[in-house]
Amino acid sequence: MSSDAGKKAYVVAMVIQVIYTGMYVVSKAALDGGMNSFVFIFYRQAAATLLLVPLAIILERRNAPPMSLWLFTKIFMYALLGSTVSMNLHNLSLKYTSATVASATSNSIPVITFLFAVLLHLEAIKLRASSGAAKLAGVALCIAGVLVIALYAGPPLSPLNHHRAFAGHAHAGGGNKQGQWMKGTFLMLLANVTWSLWIVLQARLLKEYPNKLLLTALQCLLSTGQSLALAAAATGGKRDVWRLRLDVGLVAVAYSGFVVTGVSFYLQAWCIEKRGPVFLAMSNPLGLLLTVFCSSFFLGEVVHLGSILGGALLVAGLYSVLWGKSKELPPPPSPFPDHASAIICTVKQGSATSDGDMNMDKEDGVKLEEKRIKLDSQV
Repeated sequence: MSSDAGKKAYVVAMVIQVIYTGMYVVSKAALDGGMNSFVFIFYRQAAATLLLVPLAIILERRNAPPMSLWLFTKIFMYALLGSTVSMNLHNLSLKYTSATVASATSNSIPVITFLFAVLLHLEAIKLRASSGAAKLAGVALCIAGVLVIALYAGPPLSPLNHHRAFAGHAHAGGGNKQGQWMKGTFLMLLANVTWSLWIVLQARLLKEYPNKLLLTALQCLLSTGQSLALAAAATGGKRDVWRLRLDVGLVAVAYSGFVVTGVSFYLQAWCIEKRGPVFLAMSNPLGLLLTVFCSSFFLGEVVHLGSILGGALLVAGLYSVLWGKSKELPPPPSPFPDHASAIICTVKQGSATSDGDMNMDKEDGVKLEEKRIKLDSQV
């Protein structure tokens, strides 16, 4: 992979984290405002489908590879796993916790993704190499950061903004009831397991179906139908929960559908194809720092010292793993390979020519000596 493509992958990973930070904030505000979490996911997937399907038909319809029934079944199951199940679990857990807690627990994704990638032989660890040691150290730092945030609250820090941008009741991570906190954390970890498995499986699916836009659009379309059935079963025929109003709920649906599901999913597919599934998952700690700042500023959530210390450990783990992966990249080719070969060939040819001249001189000397002996015999 060229250096330009490598730099683009880093930029894309950071853009994805910025997008997800906005999703945490507006989604939490919408759920605090009373929006049903299952209906939320349906509208989000429907908005993304309206954006992606026309683009996919226009841009990639002509070069779309043939699709077998088995491949379609795999895409349907991947949409169910990575979109429908994972997103609904995530939003349901976000309702019981806070944006900061949701972002913090999502940092278990690098560990889970790495384990899945190793089991499926998509990643390897060279324990005796510095790159392998850096990977393990980065994973350990990520785990330590999550544990610090989860187990050590520390003194509270004053919110950056005492006047909340969104109406509703703000939940501070330490103010939740213990039962709700444990329930929300369990659901979030389960959502992260399904999401990590989707990331790893997506890397293999892209080899069978390389059209990223068509693949993303098809998964969004299938997930829309799946989410509709799930929301209808969860709401029990209540019509009021399906009504969209001109409030933060509509903003959250539009942002999550068009920007997160539409744009971010395509960027994730591109990043997975270029750098692999673990590289994308390892950029998650950056999103935690952004979420801590934005949730405090926009939602008025109380941030504790433990979140800051844990975030620092997570960022250290991020750069440790990225350094380890950079060491595994192949060295750049020599800028003058042809010239070097030419010099070597010239030296070899020069040596061969010199040896040939010496041999020719010896042969000429032998011939002259034979002629001289022949003349002496004649005389």
